[in-house]
Amino acid sequence: MKLKLHHLNLCSKDVPAMENFYRDILDLEPEPTLNAARVKAQGYAGDVAFISDGDIQFHLATQDLEVGFRTGHAVNPLQQGHIAFRTDDIAAVRERLKEKGVPFSDYGKWAMKGWDQIFFYDPDGNVIEVHQVDE
Repeated sequence: MKLKLHHLNLCSKDVPAMENFYRDILDLEPEPTLNAARVKAQGYAGDVAFISDGDIQFHLATQDLEVGFRTGHAVNPLQQGHIAFRTDDIAAVRERLKEKGVPFSDYGKWAMKGWDQIFFYDPDGNVIEVHQVDE
């Protein structure tokens, strides 16, 4: 099971202002490939700006305090944001979390086409995403 830092999700009440800030101040560039992969019909239709430094992506998403309620999941990845890792073996990650007694929300293929996503908390309550992309 290989993990690689993929993106940082920051939640905002003003996505355009956040995008302008990160693009104007830090010279981050748009990540155009992801808008077409958005799935808006499964509990979250908020605006998201995808930007990158060339290696790490930033997903600037409209904060949504009710995603967990609408989707029936205990973990809400759009309340305060999350850090995300990409894996080549999501099944192994699920098994490790079970073995270690770490509860997780299995969102499956939810917000992005072809991304199998799980979310869980670290000991301080920060949300972590691990996802695998379909081949």
